Amino acid sequence: MKLRACRQWLLARAIRRRRRLRPVQNRTKRIHSGDILLFMSMRNEKVRLPYFLDYYRRMGVQHFLVVDNASNDGGREYLASQPDVSIWLTHASYKDSRFGMDWMNWLLRRYGSGHWCLTVDPDEFLIYPHHDSRPLKALTDWLDASTIKSFSAMLLDMYPKGALHSQPYAEGDDPFRTAGWFDPANYTIRKNGEYGNLWIQGGPRGRVFFRDNPEQGPALNKIPLVRWERSYAYASSTHMLLPRSLNVVYDEDGGERASGCLLHAKFISTFAQKSAEELKRRQHYADSQEYMAYHSGLQEDPDFWCEESRRYEDWRQLEDLGLISKGNWA
Repeated sequence: MKLRACRQWLLARAIRRRRRLRPVQNRTKRIHSGDILLFMSMRNEKVRLPYFLDYYRRMGVQHFLVVDNASNDGGREYLASQPDVSIWLTHASYKDSRFGMDWMNWLLRRYGSGHWCLTVDPDEFLIYPHHDSRPLKALTDWLDASTIKSFSAMLLDMYPKGALHSQPYAEGDDPFRTAGWFDPANYTIRKNGEYGNLWIQGGPRGRVFFRDNPEQGPALNKIPLVRWERSYAYASSTHMLLPRSLNVVYDEDGGERASGCLLHAKFISTFAQKSAEELKRRQHYADSQEYMAYHSGLQEDPDFWCEESRRYEDWRQLEDLGLISKGNWA
């Protein structure tokens, strides 16, 4: 009953806060039954957008629904010119909107019901078993046939070898040409007893920025792909959902269920400027403690690479390391 009341409260918040969104370009009438949709909020991410759109278009996303939080870098105008993008503008507080999730929950409720919906940030790139040979529609068809409603993907922080500023990122570039390394281990995992989701921490951010307080490091567990219904709601970013059953993306009997990764292209040459901007705005979780740690750590010009780092090859490599799983999807 407690979680049901929480879900109703989250949906009510989202419905109320819809008034803070102003359509810039609404092309949602072009959405067809069966289309795979992508939902995102952003601020000043234009440099990432060309590669991001191309990546997900090639994967099989048919329509992008974006909330722009008062960008001033031309990103909103760029997206408004794209024929498969609908975009809304808000000047409201990112923090007051539960870090954008009120906006996402409203758009998901209004336009996502009955669709497979992918909710990601502009620096997150989904991979899953066979993604190099099977489009996203093949995965969602299999999930439908298996009566699976949600698909998990661990956030895998990617980074370059050497200082971030020494390898400039240009608009349209593949970020993983330089940020092509990751931690193959160094992760902790525990179960959230209330919501039933798995909580994962660690990786390069754990060892570089939070080595003295690892429990304060960011969560790496995500459930970005969901066959959405109007009664669903994200409770905390894309880390966990309501109803609670959507969070059980693992086999409780010790087996394996299919899962993916979100390659996280946060650590590119633009990171220092971006983190300074976000620290100044103080719009992130826990009074932006995470960005305080980034700002402090960046003063030392860190190199995330270490002797245990692995260069990313393909999804099979991640499966061998136990970071993704095919489960029953052969």
